[in-house]
Parts: sequence; C-alpha cells; structure tokens
Amino acid sequence: MGRGKKYSGYQAYQFLEPGIDYREFKLRKAILPEWTEWVPLSKGEEERFEEIMEKSIVISLHDHPSLRPENINMREEFSREGREPLAYEALSMSGLDCVFDNMMDGYNFINTKHGWDWMSTIHDLGMKLCDIAKQDFVIHCKKVDDIIEAYKTGKLAWVGSIESASCIENEVDRIDVLYGLGIRCMGVNYSESNMLGTGLKELRDGGLTDFGYDALVRMNKLGMLVDVSHVSDQTALDVINLSKSPVVISHAGARALTPTSRMFPDEVIHALAERGGVIGIEAAPNITVTAKHPVHSIESYMEHVEYCIELVGIDHVGCGPDTSYSDHVGMYIYNLENARRLGLGHYPRPDRKGVKTQFLGIEMDLEALRNLKYVRGMENPTDSIQNVARWMIKHGYSDSEVSKIIGGNALNILKKVW
Repeated sequence: MGRGKKYSGYQAYQFLEPGIDYREFKLRKAILPEWTEWVPLSKGEEERFEEIMEKSIVISLHDHPSLRPENINMREEFSREGREPLAYEALSMSGLDCVFDNMMDGYNFINTKHGWDWMSTIHDLGMKLCDIAKQDFVIHCKKVDDIIEAYKTGKLAWVGSIESASCIENEVDRIDVLYGLGIRCMGVNYSESNMLGTGLKELRDGGLTDFGYDALVRMNKLGMLVDVSHVSDQTALDVINLSKSPVVISHAGARALTPTSRMFPDEVIHALAERGGVIGIEAAPNITVTAKHPVHSIESYMEHVEYCIELVGIDHVGCGPDTSYSDHVGMYIYNLENARRLGLGHYPRPDRKGVKTQFLGIEMDLEALRNLKYVRGMENPTDSIQNVARWMIKHGYSDSEVSKIIGGNALNILKKVW
C-alpha cells in the first residue's frame, strides 16, 4: 500500500473520558512543521520515491511512536499515570508497515523510581494493548504474516518490544509470559548491568552471565528476537556467538564514527553480520553525530549507514531511528539538568574521571543538545525512514538497495527468528 494507509481517525483512548476516567495532560503536537525537513528530490526522483515506498515493506526496528506532554516538566507525572498514547494519525503518514514500539521502558515509574520493574512493565504493556484492541488501524504483530497483512491492507503492524530484560529479574519463565502477551523483541540490558550481563556503562566488562545464557536459550526456543543495543562489547559478542538465531542491534551505530560506548566497534558489527544479524542505525539526538557532520541530521545518520554497508555489506543494515513524537532534545536536556534528582541512589565513582554528563548510562553533551533543538530530517517516526529512502535515491542507490535498508533486511531476519 505504500503511504496510502487506511486510517479512520481513531485517537488513543478515545473510548474513555479524559478528566473522569484518567488524568488528562496537554499533549505536544506529533509533528511540528518547522521541524520537518525533507530531502529534496527532482520530479523524476519523487516518482521513484513513491514507487519504492509502494512496493517495499517498510520496517522501523526501534522507535517510541507515542505522544508526550507539551510541558516537558510534566514527564515524570505523565509517566506515573501509565497511559502512553500511540500517535495513530502521525503513524498513518509515516510510510511504515511495521514499527517496533519500545514503549516507556526505563521511563516507566509507576511502581519504582528507576524503571524496569516487572509490574510497571506489565502495566505499561497492558494499557497499550487495551487501546490497540479498541481500534482498527494497528495490527498487534505476533508473526511475519501480520506484517505482510498490514502491508497489503494499508494498516500498521505494531510490535511490542522491551529494551531491557531487567524486569524478568531471575525468573526465566517471565520471558514466556512476555511472549504470551505479544512481546517479540527484547534487549539484554539497558546500559546498566543486570542479572543477564554487563551494560555499556560499566568500567569492567564481564560479558554475559550464566543466567543471561539461560535467558538467551529461552528466547531462542520461543522465537523472540534478541537485541544487544545497550550492552557492553563482550556481552554483545557473547550473545551473538551463543545465540542459535540471528541477533539485532536494533538502534546504534559505528564507534569508528562516533567514539562512545553507546556505539559498537567494527569487531562486534562484523560478528553480528557473520551470524546473519542486522544493525539498525540510531537517530536519537546527538547519539550518531560525527566529526564530519557535527550537527546531528540525516547526513550524520547516513554516514553511519554507509559506513556499516561498506563494513559488512548492505544485507546487514537497517533502520532503528529511536525517535518519538515529542520534544526529544528537550527530554534529554531535562534528564541531564535533573540527573542528580532523577538518579537518587546513584553516585559518581572517583575512578571514572573525564566522563561527560550521563543519564541512564549514556554520555551526553548538555551544551551541544541545547544548541541542537531537533534532529534535521530524522526528528520523528513519520519523517525518518521516508527521508532515508529519499537520501538514498538522491545519492544513486538502486531500488533494491533502498528497499533492503528501509525494511527488507529487517523482514529477512524476522523470517529466520520468528
């Protein structure tokens, strides 16, 4: 169906009465026209873009496609309500046939100060599934056939995904519960270590634990896609080499271009590709900024895409923009400015000198974020992958090459794992 989605106008939780059934927040507009920048194309290129979008299955391996409060200072109160509205209308204009929604994850503070607990995770998931059950545009995606069906019928396949397995604690059977509730992709951890393995923020890399291996085996048996986006280098290598199924890095990039622990070295990307995996390139504010393109934009994003294509071949690269329908830069600034208050019980180590400001284990430059405002051409799920296709057309890629990056490679790995 390409971009001609069959959206009937449903708005999240419209079956309830705001202010009576739930606390109402003034939500930010999903798309700000002044923050929307399309890669310019000639008339012929525009026609080709439409043809490619029409014939390709378009998949985002990692996004947060929900609405958030207009006032960023309300973020914590909004999160504690546990009712995150999916941006149906904006998604209907995205060209996406399938989106991996990572929901609130570590920002889910219903029952804890720091997220990742079991009950908050189930609450978050259940609320989202309740809303999805009341509408007719989004298909709760549990198998590859659901993606094909969404593509053919002008709908959107929604994949429930969790960025960290911390919520399972030491209970492998909880993976079965999550699978039974429709979760089809899960990360090992989110930057901080957990019982499964070492996170990317740690000074010493212990790799995958024995319990982490137990969880990996169970995920393989169930057919759940394993994500290593926020793990340490050794944990990533352990998971990639021990997994019986291909693994994804759903949202990251190349450390050779952006030298932080949030990116991966060539060794890990090579290992991933050799075992049939896919790396989805990340576009969250300033995460994949480069020396060549110091202002984060479609150009710095595509520098990572092209680097990984050159490194491991075009069959192992996809898109995991990690964007949202909110003031993403503003949210990061808020997190950094309130890092000490939000991170109660976390203390700076004296042997960790020279590290920039962190939140949830990810290093960020506060002043650079203040100067950024938004990521040009890659700001939200509606703009991002469409602009990737436009950029590739502009730079001489073939139709089949564009189709692989914007969804074909992701679909291939799902066929193997699911």
